[in-house]
Amino acid sequence: MRKLLAAFVIAIAAAVTGAGGSSAQEYTMKFGTTSVNDPQTAFLKMYKEDLERATGGRIKVDLYPQGQLGNAPRMIEAVQIGSLEATMVPLDFYVGVDPRFGVFGAPMLFRDEPQAQKTIHDPEVEKALFSIARTKGLQGLGAEVIGFHGFGASTAILTLNDFKGKKLRINGTPFEKMEMALLGATGVGMPLSEVMPALSQGTVDGIASHISVFVSFKMNDVAGTFLDTRASVVASLAVVSSTWFDGLPPDLQKAVLASATNIRPALDRWTAEFNEGQLRQWTDMGGKIVTLSPDEHAKLEQLFTPVGDGVTKEQSESAAMLKLVRDAAARN
Repeated sequence: MRKLLAAFVIAIAAAVTGAGGSSAQEYTMKFGTTSVNDPQTAFLKMYKEDLERATGGRIKVDLYPQGQLGNAPRMIEAVQIGSLEATMVPLDFYVGVDPRFGVFGAPMLFRDEPQAQKTIHDPEVEKALFSIARTKGLQGLGAEVIGFHGFGASTAILTLNDFKGKKLRINGTPFEKMEMALLGATGVGMPLSEVMPALSQGTVDGIASHISVFVSFKMNDVAGTFLDTRASVVASLAVVSSTWFDGLPPDLQKAVLASATNIRPALDRWTAEFNEGQLRQWTDMGGKIVTLSPDEHAKLEQLFTPVGDGVTKEQSESAAMLKLVRDAAARN
């Protein structure tokens, strides 16, 4: 009888243990981005380490850099519909979701990268970005300013006059298109994967992008002079699917958001060091870095300062978002 009772107790214990194991369900987060060895992939790697540690492995984060899961618009759409858990791509590519995401790309908003970084981390700015995202099937995680973008072309751009008549690859936002028009150039929206063939074939004359793109694509032979205008920044937003997020237990939801906050100081330091290193690497590769003369830069500032208001003048919500970002920049 005692043996029978002992066996019964063991069976009950096993059943309870099994039930407890099933309640501690494990989840997988597929996290994609379009780039490699840059602040976006640094975010993914730091986030994976922090979240897996914080959840004791209950959330497993699988990383897919370099566009393995598709281009930026495709990944954003996949996250919206829930077939992909997370992505981090430049804010410019979220414009198709909501034009308010694009205001961070307006020119002449920031004096330097530290100010831009503080602004995108400003609580009011972050709240606004996440609120917009939430209405589009996206749960915001965090945002990061990658750095200022510049220009390079097969024939070096050294002055504002050198822009005239050129076709330059851009992300395709209304701000970029207006900037190019004001400089007498044509902006051509194009995925980064198509840039090198387009440059070789003469489909475009050059590119507007962050220095890391010039380095990673080894553009020193096709667009060897990087014009650093310090006019506008490239900023990225990390999001998860709201459908996936809402299906998590409350403790894991808290961890998913907390990990993005936890890694921010280290990521900001990493990004600052990365940008300095990319400029050095570009010159080590034989590339050149030039800036406009003070007079030329003053002309550029005069041309570009009205662009933000010009693009958003008939978009009240975008205009309000632009004001929010400007006010935050003034505070920082």
